[in-house]
Amino acid sequence: MNGLNTAAIYVLQTLGSLYLLIVLLRFVLQLVRADFYNPLSQFAVKATQPLLKPLRRIIPGFGGLDLASLLLAILVQLAIMGLTLLLAYGTTGNPLQLLVWAVIGVTSLFLKIFFFALIISVILSWVAPGSYNPGAQLVNQICEPLLTPIRKILPSLGGLDISPIFAFIAINLLDMLVVKNLAAMSHMPAVLGLLM
Repeated sequence: MNGLNTAAIYVLQTLGSLYLLIVLLRFVLQLVRADFYNPLSQFAVKATQPLLKPLRRIIPGFGGLDLASLLLAILVQLAIMGLTLLLAYGTTGNPLQLLVWAVIGVTSLFLKIFFFALIISVILSWVAPGSYNPGAQLVNQICEPLLTPIRKILPSLGGLDISPIFAFIAINLLDMLVVKNLAAMSHMPAVLGLLM
């Protein structure tokens, strides 16, 4: 692989992953029922609307899940991975295997969204507790559905909230035991492992 291909792969993966993050973030925001009128939510809606609008005509939502945005995330991941393989090896390989890799990649990014939202939430609880910043409110809205069931199980520790620790453990276990093992079992190439 020459330097030009490496640079093209870098640009493709960076810009593609950024858009993929916005698409998957839109799915997550609807999943956790975050504030639709938050400026960051509105940005995600406006950035994804051109590609989601035609998909919504074909794929309706189901049980509060925005299946169209989830499918768009898988299709964007599929395109990024296919183009990456084409640039790296000159072929996209087996389409079914590529689809499996795309689903694994989207699942990995889904877990990372919650992982990093938890990190931001913990830092904000130390630096700016009770902040009314739109970003802080959105992060808290993403984390609450994950932390609430853990808080119900844990005993009260006098104002000390250790539920994020257990959420981190659960997310890391899912990533290590499920996502990484699926990637290894499906023989995901190393060049695509960067997308996870």
